[in-house]
Amino acid sequence: MLSESRRTLLVINGFGLLISSALTGWFYFFFLLGEIDLWPVINHLPADIGGDRRGWNMAHLEGITNGLLLIAFAAAAPFIKLGPKAQSWFFWSSLTFAWMFTLPAIANAFFGTRGLAFGGGPFGGSLANDIIYLTGWPPILAVHIAFFLGLRGAWRHYQFIKDAP
Repeated sequence: MLSESRRTLLVINGFGLLISSALTGWFYFFFLLGEIDLWPVINHLPADIGGDRRGWNMAHLEGITNGLLLIAFAAAAPFIKLGPKAQSWFFWSSLTFAWMFTLPAIANAFFGTRGLAFGGGPFGGSLANDIIYLTGWPPILAVHIAFFLGLRGAWRHYQFIKDAP
């Protein structure tokens, strides 16, 4: 099981990602309106926010998904039995994929890129796209490590309780 401090850090990072999603949601909202309209405080202030609808939707949902996933990992931790080294790998891999899937999605929204292929693939290329693409490799590895360790730890827990009186 993860230590109490690591579980708490997963929850704190989960809320951090939810906050990033809320902030991204405001940009998405203003992108869709084409202006900042917060009646009665601000009315019809032009806002030229780049990107496309798909990118802003993705950026907003990445923060929600990954934030809730980190909180779920913290809640499920008592059912995940791992040794100290595997716990460390699980913890750091989880933080890596959660933030490094979310932040590049936000960058994609701002730059109007996809970051899915070096050179842009069918979406057209740019330096921003290529940098975002390269930042995608660590979280791709990390998500597989975290999911594998989570499953292995849950299976170990099941094996332990199955045989207990």
